[in-house]
Amino acid sequence: MTGSRGFAGVVVITMVVAVAPVAVAALDLTADAVAGWNQYVAALERRRNAERPEASRFLALDFDREAAANRRALLAGEIVTSAIEGPDGGGHDVEVPDAIVHHWRGAVFLPRVSLPALMASLERDAPSTGPDVLRASVLGRGPGTMRLFLRLQRTRFVTVVYNTEHAVRFAHDGADRASSVSVAVKIAEVADPGTPREHEMSAAEDHGYLWRLNAYWRYETVPGGVIAECESISLSRSVPFGLQYLAGPLIRSAARESMERTLDALRIRAGTVVSDNSVIKPGV
Repeated sequence: MTGSRGFAGVVVITMVVAVAPVAVAALDLTADAVAGWNQYVAALERRRNAERPEASRFLALDFDREAAANRRALLAGEIVTSAIEGPDGGGHDVEVPDAIVHHWRGAVFLPRVSLPALMASLERDAPSTGPDVLRASVLGRGPGTMRLFLRLQRTRFVTVVYNTEHAVRFAHDGADRASSVSVAVKIAEVADPGTPREHEMSAAEDHGYLWRLNAYWRYETVPGGVIAECESISLSRSVPFGLQYLAGPLIRSAARESMERTLDALRIRAGTVVSDNSVIKPGV
């Protein structure tokens, strides 16, 4: 993954760290929350699998009533984001006790880049560092797969640093379509980062700002470039009672801004993908 930006499918992790506006005590991830999360993931993946046979629709946003308007906005250069209600996108929720599922989707148009060149870049290198990605490396590769280490930081109400590992799968869904799935297989909050006392906190010690993260990407060739779409779900502790009214809008704002940064980073990254076969002439 070349260029000045990191692997966008995993950087979206930063949108879910600011769950409460104050530092709070550790909170356990309960068995009921894990079971609810697993049900949510299964329902979302069933929906996405059901969408794939569609010949005329590929992106998840194509199944919305606003699909045509969203595509026009994307091709005009806008980044389109939305909060998603429920794993099926239709408001039919899955109960996840003692936790919150954050579910967002966003898309961006990547002008003048070809799908093969984009995917080759995404599948090749470790992310570069920046404000959100403090350290990154490739832990392993396989056919159509990659395992990444990322040290991530998010600062809003509090600063939180994580050591994370992500299993990424890539698929080529025909000449003009591709997809990827990133699942965080390790998320460890870091105490006293950057000091001699630095250490990974145990699951019983962490503050519950981020317990789970999956990111689902689709990439489609369109006239003049590629549309990239990310659908991200994550799990965090519940907002403390009495803070929901205050914290809710702040959480949504942080999530939207992070999704927009992730997609904009991918757009900048795509502009650096230059090879003999990577650039599409304007209007083609």
